[in-house]
Amino acid sequence: MQKNILITGALGYLGQTVLRKLQRDLQTNKINSLVAMDIKPPTPDQKLDGVTYLQTDIRDKTLLVEQLKEHQISHVIHLAAILDSQSTPREFQHQVDVQGTQNILEACLAAKTQRIIISSSGAAYGYHADNPDWLTENDTPRGNEIFAYSDHKRLVEEMLAKYRKNNPELEQVIFRVCTILGATTDNLITNLFDKKRILGIRGHLSPYVFVWDEDVAACMHQAIYSEQTGVYNLAGDGAITNRDLAKILGKTYLELSAGLLRTGLFIGNKLKLTQYGPDQLLFIQYRPVLDNQKLKKVFGYEPQKTSLETFLFYLNAKNKAAHNLDKIEILTPENNLK
Repeated sequence: MQKNILITGALGYLGQTVLRKLQRDLQTNKINSLVAMDIKPPTPDQKLDGVTYLQTDIRDKTLLVEQLKEHQISHVIHLAAILDSQSTPREFQHQVDVQGTQNILEACLAAKTQRIIISSSGAAYGYHADNPDWLTENDTPRGNEIFAYSDHKRLVEEMLAKYRKNNPELEQVIFRVCTILGATTDNLITNLFDKKRILGIRGHLSPYVFVWDEDVAACMHQAIYSEQTGVYNLAGDGAITNRDLAKILGKTYLELSAGLLRTGLFIGNKLKLTQYGPDQLLFIQYRPVLDNQKLKKVFGYEPQKTSLETFLFYLNAKNKAAHNLDKIEILTPENNLK
């Protein structure tokens, strides 16, 4: 079967990384066509040879059906989502994240698309005090209603489960991705690393798991050709505590009580001194820590960089020195300090 691949959100940070990887297959005739879909048109420097660009709003179901049929799409990589939600109305986010995903699924069925590959998130599990130390794919995504992104990822995963049951002819590969870092990553999370101090909450290690952006693209690429379906946590090996991140960055680790930090964030946000509000406390306290054993043993992908190696790669790309590496203790499912 010819592989005609469409990527939604293709001009976003991750979308361009995946697009560049798949363009190599287009040039070597491993795939028949590659379609990049986004709500905005590409700039001249974004255009890649041989790629078809479509300016499309995924909220337009009718147009999606027409385009998938016209281009005879066999595989969809669905990356379109709203990540920076603080400045975007919640209703609009829902229309894109949840309704937009349903539109994509319906268009895939109408066009008889073979497979859809979806970028979900560890945020789908939610930020909860009773999360296990290491979350596996057997743990139920619960999200947090207070965080639009987390809540919408949960709703999307519930939707996907229904489609798997009712429409098994459309194969699904779902990646629950942890914090992505690469040479040019710049977002709300990386902004935290630029602060003068790294904040922590007393009694909480708040580990991070990181994944290299090229590892994410490689998994999307492998999912095009693999016979495996299902849900996979996508993360590098090991986790790094907030305290150890401060050591690596050579910065002060400021550990506060949950109540004091909540008050500080509330006042700072009201005075427009910080973009982070008291709701972010859950994000720091109960950050989901993803176990990647199924990714390695079932899907068959071994991340090229660990969480620590990914973070160091990011720092090096930003021309920032790493410190105290000999004092860092990496958390693993077998060696967990939480």
